[in-house]
Amino acid sequence: MTKTDPLVLFMPSGKRGRFAVGTSVLDAARTLGVYVESVCGGRATCGRCQVSVQEGHFAKHQITSSNDHISPIGAKEQRYASVRDLPDGRRLSCSAQILGDLVIDVPQDTVVNAQVVRKDSDGRVIERDCAVHMCYVEVEEPDMHKPLGDLDRLVAALAADWKLENLDVDFHLIPQVQKILRQGEWKVTAAIHRDEATDRPRIIALYPGLKNEAYGIACDIGSTTIAMHLSSLLSGRTVASAGTSNPQIRFGEDLMSRVSYVMMNPDGREGMTLAVREALNGLIDRVCAEGNVSRTDILDTVFVGNPIMHHLFLGIDPTELGGAPFALAVSGAIHLKSAEIGLPLNAGTRVYMLPCIAGHVGADAAAATLTEGPHRQDDMMLLVDIGTNAEIVLGNRTRTVAASSPTGPAFEGAEISSGQRAAPGAIERVRIDPLTLEPRVRVIGIEPWSDEPGFAEAAAEVGVTGICGSAIIEVVAEMYLAGIISEDGVVDGAMAERSPRIEQKGRTFSYLLFDGEPRITVTQTDVRAIQLAKAALYAGIKLLMDKQGIDHVDRIGLAGAFGTFIDPKYAMILGLIPDCDLEHVKAVGNAAGTGARMCLLNRGYRREIEETVSRIEKIETALEPKFQEHFVYAMALPNKVDAFPNLARIVTLPERTLSLEDASADNGGGRRRRRNRDT
Repeated sequence: MTKTDPLVLFMPSGKRGRFAVGTSVLDAARTLGVYVESVCGGRATCGRCQVSVQEGHFAKHQITSSNDHISPIGAKEQRYASVRDLPDGRRLSCSAQILGDLVIDVPQDTVVNAQVVRKDSDGRVIERDCAVHMCYVEVEEPDMHKPLGDLDRLVAALAADWKLENLDVDFHLIPQVQKILRQGEWKVTAAIHRDEATDRPRIIALYPGLKNEAYGIACDIGSTTIAMHLSSLLSGRTVASAGTSNPQIRFGEDLMSRVSYVMMNPDGREGMTLAVREALNGLIDRVCAEGNVSRTDILDTVFVGNPIMHHLFLGIDPTELGGAPFALAVSGAIHLKSAEIGLPLNAGTRVYMLPCIAGHVGADAAAATLTEGPHRQDDMMLLVDIGTNAEIVLGNRTRTVAASSPTGPAFEGAEISSGQRAAPGAIERVRIDPLTLEPRVRVIGIEPWSDEPGFAEAAAEVGVTGICGSAIIEVVAEMYLAGIISEDGVVDGAMAERSPRIEQKGRTFSYLLFDGEPRITVTQTDVRAIQLAKAALYAGIKLLMDKQGIDHVDRIGLAGAFGTFIDPKYAMILGLIPDCDLEHVKAVGNAAGTGARMCLLNRGYRREIEETVSRIEKIETALEPKFQEHFVYAMALPNKVDAFPNLARIVTLPERTLSLEDASADNGGGRRRRRNRDT
């Protein structure tokens, strides 16, 4: 391929390459290791290889993508569309040919081996005090001698039986009241919404007879994945959970690239808002089907997300968040009706969005803070949600500070040569023998490790297609422990004498992790991408520690899907997080989703997080003079100057090469005694 050949970027995997004009999109995908299903051998009969072209200018990737850059619909596609359903905007990749630069979206509904979105509810029992409660009443029938209207008598009955004074009613119910009352033979159940104690109670739904169930949705809109939980408002139980990839990935993997897309494309904001709302409606259909619940029985919803997801979901232009001073359009809690934001549920359904902490520390971080409660503790807790933009909260009941660090998408597989999202076929665990430099791996969808019986047969069926975030952390850490890379992250070419897995690529070297089809390697560029990402995160943490005046933390919570599946030991070896007793480092799961559930089921938690956010001190890393110094030190593995005495007790790290200045700051953390190689 030449530099003049068209550049093709596949989303959501982020894999890219140049291909000659006339190459089929399917062949390009296969060359890059992008999973596009095709069971008919490219004869355009199965329809499994559907893709769509994303139009616009993608500044981060320097690609202007257009439907003019792909061949017109040919006879095979026309024949398929006439017999089977081919949605508008979809193409069959086996027939469509590349004519120019393209951004190709592989729709997740066509992918059998789709990304594993692992964001189930944690099952936490939450004391129930919902903003919506159901009130059954028997209403006095009309009487010619008492000329009160039907609605007025309903309000009087609710006041008498439930002590609900000064009741208001949603207007959409007024034309329906008489019909519902007569249908229920003057026995009805009113859904009453009252968020704050000082609010005027309001009838938002009315049902004939006794209605003894109502539902709510708690949803975490992540930049990579969306997780939704359907809960009973009466019992508090989680009825169903579902997750999906955030379709906005096709506009940009990280948050700033999505802001850039909005800036470069006049309809960019509208396109991303529509995409996420369509995804949410699809998830609502899924949880309703799983729970055997009608959409109209959903009466309350809570959403969280980082500031850019928050703004795009609400239909707010996020451009101001793209540069200093990173101004939010609104930072406080949001109250509105679901119909106002394109979510057709019950006409009275309410939406509550948690407050954002700062320009890049959003409602998701607020929800995670509510879940783990550093502000309720005596000891110093670090809470980190690792994503394309890491959100960091550090504090105790005395003082809490927060910041964000732009880690980028490297931890989630993007910008890594063999990286991919967590899906069947992705390597998720890695161990490297320090003597032979031979690896063994574990793959999603395959139970045995690669050196155990049955792996080869399973791999032939599932395939080994790439490496996902948890394994990216482990492979770089294991390469360091085995001496393949130095503390400065340089792949040591001299190790090629010991193992053919150390391969030269131009002026640098790489490590062959899996010799299959495709070959999965870890390049020098991959190591650098991980170093840059982890250094940005660690530097942000150090700034918060500086603000608190501490040199260690007492406990660490790793939030989010990525934080759930990384091994804390390897995160510490890499220098992703500061030294801490590993018994006090834990994955806290989808803490943002749990916080959303807490606010759905107990309005007291809404008041708690609103008050807590008002007291959290926001630190802007870009304005802190010591950020660059911390960043430079954090580029080393695990760190150039910080000691890791707790880690030293369980892992033997290579000797550090320290300058005299650095050595004075070592505090005995450079020499380690033994290494735990558990799986």
